[in-house]
Amino acid sequence: MARRGSYAKGVAKREEILERALEVIAREGYRGASVKEIADAVGLSQAGLLHYFDSKEELFVAILRKRDELDGIRVGADASLDDARDGFLRVIRHNTEVPGLVELFSRMAVEAGDPRHPAHAYFRERHAALRAELLAHAAQIRTTPPMDPDSLVRIIQAVADGLQLQWMLDRDVDMPRIVADLFDALDAREERHG
Repeated sequence: MARRGSYAKGVAKREEILERALEVIAREGYRGASVKEIADAVGLSQAGLLHYFDSKEELFVAILRKRDELDGIRVGADASLDDARDGFLRVIRHNTEVPGLVELFSRMAVEAGDPRHPAHAYFRERHAALRAELLAHAAQIRTTPPMDPDSLVRIIQAVADGLQLQWMLDRDVDMPRIVADLFDALDAREERHG
């Protein structure tokens, strides 16, 4: 019985760590968010913090997973195209409020190109899930000339990810407006065919 309670406490502490780490990284950025600062935020030593995660990279992957969970990216295949678009834009808008998390995501995405990196599987899974989510709606969009839905979805992902990099260099880049403009252009093509 004590074992089950101990497990529940461990799960609760891990969740607390992730919630505090999200706050620290959003405020301090990727470079400013040291393991020590995150440990201090939850009242643990660095060794105590790493008891819950194998490494700093594993902690950062868990933070990104938590961010995805809280962002609620999934809108469902049965949602309307407008609901999917609004949900996607809502996440992009939120990203402008948490520059440290955008920096963490972008840096980890590049590092995860190495299949041995702890974030490699996370990014492959995340990109595949988002692609599947967008593909559920891509068939409703007609382009001239006709475009393979998978290609269209990859372009939308590339625009969103690329804009994050541009935004990190220049905060005047209006990510939500630019993605909305892309969707509007696609909608205009759909209306010409409808």
